[in-house]
Amino acid sequence: MVRNMKKFYLILALCSAWVAGLACTNFLVGKDASVDGSTMISYAADSYSFYGFLHYSPAADYPEGAVREVKDWDTGKPLCTIPQVAHTYKVVGNMNEHQLTIGETTWGGRPELEIGEGIDYGSLIYIALERCKTAREAIKCMTDLVAEYGYASSGETFSIADPNEVWLMELIGKGKVEKGAVWVATRVPDDCIAAHANQARFTTINFKDKENWMWSKDVVKFARKQGYYTGKKDEDFNFQEAYAPYDFSGLYVCEARVWSFFRKFSNDMDKYFDFASGKTFVETGGEYAGERMPLYIKPNHKVSAQELKDCMRDQYEGTPLDITQGPDAGPWNSKLRYGSLGFQLDSVQYWFERPIATQQTAWSFVAQMRGYEAAKAGGILWFGVDDAASTVYVPMYSTINEVPECFKEGNGDMYNYSPTSAWWTYNIVANWAYTKYSAMMPDIKKVQSAWEDKFNSQVEAIDAQVANMDATQAAAFLTKYSVSQAQESTAAWKDLGIYLFVKFLDGQQRKEENGQFLRNAYGSPEMPNRTPYPTSFLEDIHEHIAHE
Repeated sequence: MVRNMKKFYLILALCSAWVAGLACTNFLVGKDASVDGSTMISYAADSYSFYGFLHYSPAADYPEGAVREVKDWDTGKPLCTIPQVAHTYKVVGNMNEHQLTIGETTWGGRPELEIGEGIDYGSLIYIALERCKTAREAIKCMTDLVAEYGYASSGETFSIADPNEVWLMELIGKGKVEKGAVWVATRVPDDCIAAHANQARFTTINFKDKENWMWSKDVVKFARKQGYYTGKKDEDFNFQEAYAPYDFSGLYVCEARVWSFFRKFSNDMDKYFDFASGKTFVETGGEYAGERMPLYIKPNHKVSAQELKDCMRDQYEGTPLDITQGPDAGPWNSKLRYGSLGFQLDSVQYWFERPIATQQTAWSFVAQMRGYEAAKAGGILWFGVDDAASTVYVPMYSTINEVPECFKEGNGDMYNYSPTSAWWTYNIVANWAYTKYSAMMPDIKKVQSAWEDKFNSQVEAIDAQVANMDATQAAAFLTKYSVSQAQESTAAWKDLGIYLFVKFLDGQQRKEENGQFLRNAYGSPEMPNRTPYPTSFLEDIHEHIAHE
């Protein structure tokens, strides 16, 4: 049963529970699918326990016999130590000095394969960024590490890209059965885009195309051993069905985000709505999931970095899943939902939508790997903290030597407020906006667009300025630029928060013109607009009272 295909899905006990902590989204763009020939990937680190800061590790040299301690990225728990390499590369966020960039989303998979011992998914990312120049090198590094030391996390999809190639890799451990992991990886065609959002998406593997596909030698054998696959032919093996069978939440909560991204670049996505929303899954009792969406598509136009930023802000607007509409959005169309995504009433399971832009985002980025500028300006990590819908993506160049104070690790944390922290500043604005979302977001969007339009307009001039500099001069110039823009935009956001607090104090709306609050002829504040509830909300109240 589906209520108006809009707000809650009502489903029976056929669906297993979704783990609320698995909540990231990635988009990938090949170099021939982008406006300027860049490869691009995006990533949102979505967790209620993550604090938003920009990771930074400088290039370094190590003596023979040095070791690297591995700690679980999510919890900080010590896991193991591994030999350190002689030289590591500079890493800014999730992009290194060679413009190699890696993101991920967690999908869990079969519970008996969770969780082994060894290296966790987050450490795999940063170790590869420290040691590798290309996506292919990163895939080999990551898979060699889990083969030797084991894998300490659940199922993951990784986005791995350098300035020339974009790859997808899915990997799941073997639990207590064996050490290591099984995995598959493919190169996204240069003229295509892809996405993943907490659900395994690989189906069959092209075992004949060894140039564009890679896999663990036992990816099928282990599935047969465990009874996940009983088919006769390896070419019919389906990775997703074997290692991460669909449940309702894997569609409605996860694949729907991929659908919402694809629909912006394809005129052919409506036919996948029943699959992605879980409608067919419910109607068939989970036996048939409908026509699957492809792993990647060829977009109907070239994709810009700004479009990718806007896609990270998607909340299903204009679709039946729009989280800003319906009674659960309240009178002011809030996206905020309390508790977990799923809840039960009278033994019936309900689900809220889970859009791409979400309140629990710690930080997100759009990575632009611009190989043609590699020796000078380099790649751009467009970096933002908190909810993507209400953040500003600031250009952090891959060559910078310093992290802005507002993005610096240690400047505040989840339990310690810092007035100079961008994460705290953006959270204060967003959380105030959630109380009267439809009224405040236009003011937020106005300031957001002004900053990002400014940044976009400056890229070409900055490239020209550093073109005649040596590498040291270019890095110093770009560091100064990135740091100043982060600090200035964060300061502007603090001013925006004060402005919104005054404007909407006590649920009213102060009169203003061009950002200035109005006063009467004698200098006193004008009476505010006492904006009433929307008519639709008042009608709902009337209907409720009438039935009491």
